[in-house]
Amino acid sequence: MSADRRAREARGRVAEAMAAWALRLKGYRILAARYRTPLGEIDLVARRGGVVAFVEVKARATLDAGLEAVDAGGWRRIEAAADLYLARHPQLAGLTLRFDLMVISPRRWPRHVENASS
Repeated sequence: MSADRRAREARGRVAEAMAAWALRLKGYRILAARYRTPLGEIDLVARRGGVVAFVEVKARATLDAGLEAVDAGGWRRIEAAADLYLARHPQLAGLTLRFDLMVISPRRWPRHVENASS
């Protein structure tokens, strides 16, 4: 693995940890982090009340850059991975499902975009 790739991986792990803590402070419980399936990875699975959020985390300089970082194909992969997650956790199937984005930017509070895939 190249040094550049290792640096991106480390930056991503830090961003995911920051996003998880921001969600916890908003009252979410983290059900899974870096959940890998054959169809893709879900950065965070979080629950608050009757909502399960599948959260993609992006470390970007601006909110717009974070929003542009996940295209329709990316959301389809996340949704396919979420289907596998729900198949393994059927107790969550009756809850409201949501696909969110957390953008982590330098010197800013993490920004949480609910229903970012729509």
